[in-house]
Amino acid sequence: MVFLLSGYWVNRVINLKQVVVIFLSLISFSVTAWDGYDYTEGSFVEIDKGNYVRPGESIEVYDYGTGEYKDMEVQSMDSSGYGTEVEVYDYSTGEYRTFDMD
Repeated sequence: MVFLLSGYWVNRVINLKQVVVIFLSLISFSVTAWDGYDYTEGSFVEIDKGNYVRPGESIEVYDYGTGEYKDMEVQSMDSSGYGTEVEVYDYSTGEYRTFDMD
């Protein structure tokens, strides 16, 4: 009987650890901004938390070159071992921009 109860509690502890790890992983992704650089414009950019960065989605980007927040649409994303290249359409200028994100 004691053996069965101990196995029950071991499984409960393992499940609790899994839940905590998943929860902390989700929090870490949602509370941080994503920093990058726009080589065409020669300025740093930041995609704030809460933006769903996927092709077809509108995002808000802080452009350190202009000191403004801008609304942009994600056109494509290409990940490599060194970061992610995000191509966006800038609604305010009507131009396409490419960010190298860390």
